[in-house]
Amino acid sequence: MKNTNKATLTGLVAILLWSSIVGLIRSVSELLGPTGGAAMLYSVASVFLLLSVGYTRPSEFPRRYLLWGSVLFVTYELCLALSIGHASTARQAIEVGMVNYLWPTFTIVAAIVFNGQKSNFLIVPGFLLSVAGICWVLGGEQGFDLAGTVANVRGNPLSYGLAFAGALIWAAYCTVTARSAQGKNGVTLFFLLVSASLWIKYLLQGGGPMAFSAEAVMYLLLAAGAMGLGYGAWNVGILHGNVTLLAGASYFIPVLSAALSSLLLRTPLSWAFWQGAAMVCGGAVLCWLATRTRRARPVIG
Repeated sequence: MKNTNKATLTGLVAILLWSSIVGLIRSVSELLGPTGGAAMLYSVASVFLLLSVGYTRPSEFPRRYLLWGSVLFVTYELCLALSIGHASTARQAIEVGMVNYLWPTFTIVAAIVFNGQKSNFLIVPGFLLSVAGICWVLGGEQGFDLAGTVANVRGNPLSYGLAFAGALIWAAYCTVTARSAQGKNGVTLFFLLVSASLWIKYLLQGGGPMAFSAEAVMYLLLAAGAMGLGYGAWNVGILHGNVTLLAGASYFIPVLSAALSSLLLRTPLSWAFWQGAAMVCGGAVLCWLATRTRRARPVIG
C-alpha cells in the first residue's frame, strides 16, 4: 500500500475515533468533574501520543506553526472539553458537540477568505444550511424555533459560547497548519500544553478530590485513547494523505458523533435533532462541492 493511501486510511480511523469523543468526554466529566476530568483526560492522552506519535523538540518546528499552532490548538481543546463538561444535561452535551461540528464549514470558508481557495455559488447555501441545521438542533422538539433556540442558549451561554468559539478556532488552526506546518506534527507538544493549562486551572480553582472508580478509569482510558490517538492519526492524514477525501469524510462526523453519543450517554434524540444534524452535514458537503467544482484542493485539518 502506498504511503499516501496508508496516511489516508489513518485519517479515516481518526474520524471514527473523533466521533466518539463527545460522549466519552461527557462521561469522564460526569465522573471526575469538568476541569479535573479534562485535566486527567489530556494527561493520559498525552501519554498515548508520546508512545504512538513520539515527541518532537520545539526547535524543530517552523516558528509560525509553533506559535500560532500551539495557541490555537490549546485554546480549541479548552473550549471543547469545558463546553461539554459544563453542559447541564447529557442531551445538552450532545447539542454542544453539534455546535462544535460547524468547524468543517468554517474551515472551508476560512480557506476561501485567507488562502485564496477558489469556490462557486454553492458556498452560500452550504454555509446557510449548516447554520440553519444548528438552529434546528437547538430548537428542541419543534425543530426550527428561533425563540426556543435563544432560550436554550441563554440557559447555558458558557457551554454554547465555548463550543461556537471552538468551531471558529479549529478552522483557524486547520488553515495555519496547512500553510505553515511544513510536514511537522506538533500534536504531542500541543496536548502536553493543554494538559498543563487544565491542571493550572484546576489548581487555581482550589482543586478538590476526584472520585476514581473502575467505571471512571474505563471511560478515562477510552476517551484518552480516542482523543490522543485520533488527533495523532488526523495529523498524519492531513499532512501526508488525500486531504480531499478526508475533507469529504469528515463532514459526516456530526451524524456519527450524535449516534455514538446517544448510545454512550443513553440519551434518545428527537427526529428534529437528526434533521438538524443532517442539515449540518449537508451544508458542509455543499461547501466542499463549492471548492471541488473547480478542481481546487480544500484545506482542512
